[in-house]
Amino acid sequence: MNYLSFLLPGLQEESDSFTGSSPDWIKFLRKEIISLMNTNMSKQPNAEQNDQIEIELSEEMAEGTYSNLAIISHSQSEFVIDFVRLMPNVPKAKVKSRVIITPDHALRLMNALQDNLAKYEENYGPINEGGGHSGFQLPYTGPVGEA
Repeated sequence: MNYLSFLLPGLQEESDSFTGSSPDWIKFLRKEIISLMNTNMSKQPNAEQNDQIEIELSEEMAEGTYSNLAIISHSQSEFVIDFVRLMPNVPKAKVKSRVIITPDHALRLMNALQDNLAKYEENYGPINEGGGHSGFQLPYTGPVGEA
């Protein structure tokens, strides 16, 4: 019995092939290790499947909440983003949503926003900062409605 037979199944049957030089041993061991690794990998879920997260989006949440102002504050351990809706001629605004994230998630969010803004501008042209139809000045006073 070969001393490696307890480590690598099937070594006993192929022991005659080890009478050659050491490169034959290396080739055989490499083949056995790769075979064992492939066997173990096939028993585990695909690495890509492990990285996927199933996200549930309720009907209510899918409707979304409109916000035209974000107020961002932070401490050493977290960032707080308050999404606010300002309405014309209404002196009081309401926070519609508050999101609290860690600094590393804030950095990932910033990078994702930069990437998406670049893609947006590629498709639709540059975003007009502080002007045009989407910009507003504080205090936010829009046109007065008439009935």
